Amino acid sequence: MSAQTRASDEAPVPILMYHAVAHEPSEATRRLSVSPEQFAEQMEILADHRCTPLSTAELAGIWRGGGRVLPDRPVLITFDDGYEGVHRHALPVLAKHGFASALFVSTGWLRGPYDTGRGLDTMLDWDQVRALAAQGMEIGGHSHTHPQLDQLDDDDLAFELRLCKEIVAGELGSTPVSFAYPYGHSDRRVRQAVRAAGFAQSLAVGNGLARRRQGPYALQRVTVRRSTDATEFERLVEGRAIGRTYARDRALTKGYAVVRRARQARRKATRTRV
Repeated sequence: MSAQTRASDEAPVPILMYHAVAHEPSEATRRLSVSPEQFAEQMEILADHRCTPLSTAELAGIWRGGGRVLPDRPVLITFDDGYEGVHRHALPVLAKHGFASALFVSTGWLRGPYDTGRGLDTMLDWDQVRALAAQGMEIGGHSHTHPQLDQLDDDDLAFELRLCKEIVAGELGSTPVSFAYPYGHSDRRVRQAVRAAGFAQSLAVGNGLARRRQGPYALQRVTVRRSTDATEFERLVEGRAIGRTYARDRALTKGYAVVRRARQARRKATRTRV
């Protein structure tokens, strides 16, 4: 491998995290949604910058040394949860540009036989998910009921991962190989469980650029939200001012991590006493 190839493979990659794409999102999803007009404008920016969108599996395969190298200006376009607007609004724009993308579904939130009724807005049904897959969108797992995985015991954690994987495989006829952590939270135990469940790579949040050294089970993403204007989006794609843009998010994440560890410690102590 040449020095130039090694430098290319070590370059950071922006992984864009979307949720709902909607004109009138629910109150629960509004902050993390984008309008159809925003999404179309952002995809035009990627096209203008001559970005090359990859699937999650493609990026992980390249970084594992699968014989390919990173293309010029790589980027990932990902969607979490499974909102109906991904099919209605995002798919036509992605198809127009020929962009690869990935959707991570919470199987218990989608409309159909496994619906728990807990979806936060109008969700995709399985026919729509199959249509997305038929257009080349990678479909990955995002748990069954969208819990905070690091707060579950081992049995419940394994159940969430196994059921999600089995449902996706049964509905699509192909086994998902990529996973995204609900709420972006994971720890070593969760990452090991995701690997044991048969997922080959998984995405966190972190609001930083993805790098090979993060490993295939902790790749960071940057959040695209309703307040992300064209200028800020362009900075994200170019990898500029990431720390400043997400300074508040990172501070909150660090604070909440302390709370999460305390909760885990209390539960362990309670189980030990019992």
